[in-house]
Amino acid sequence: MNWGEFKAQLTKNEEATLQFQYADDKWVDASYHITEIKQAPITSVDCGGVMNAWTEVIVQLWEPQTGDSERAMTVGKALSIVALVEKSLPLNPSGVVKIEFGNSEFDTRQMYPGELILEGESLIVNLIPDATQCKAIGRGGSCGTNDKGEECCAPVQEEESKSEMVNLATVQSCTPGSGCC
Repeated sequence: MNWGEFKAQLTKNEEATLQFQYADDKWVDASYHITEIKQAPITSVDCGGVMNAWTEVIVQLWEPQTGDSERAMTVGKALSIVALVEKSLPLNPSGVVKIEFGNSEFDTRQMYPGELILEGESLIVNLIPDATQCKAIGRGGSCGTNDKGEECCAPVQEEESKSEMVNLATVQSCTPGSGCC
């Protein structure tokens, strides 16, 4: 989901309570804070030597040690934080959205917002894990070989140079191919 789509979904539900589910029956505590919104331009070169570029918009959630709220913030409150951020940092509407979260029971990681579900008074953002991928496969290639069938990720093997020792004392004349020059 890109930032433009995510923000549009939020805007439709400003009065709802914003909740995040990070695993089956696991919820970000209602006392969470949106501590930071980052915009990260990514440039990479994959194993096939192809350059890739995209932008990520990362919303960081933090749970305080002691819960200070029984009810999660409203979508409107979250959007006011977004508006404050966008005064200083215009967020790319095409940027890929990730939600960064972790607590004592769940290692910090970046996850994608899956479906956003309006349930009663709550807008629930179901978070789905990110996974590594091979971009070469996505382009119709295969990971590990290039289009010539050569290993693209294997270390380069140096060719042995073929040197031949010639005894110049036995050479009668210096002609092309005789090895004397």
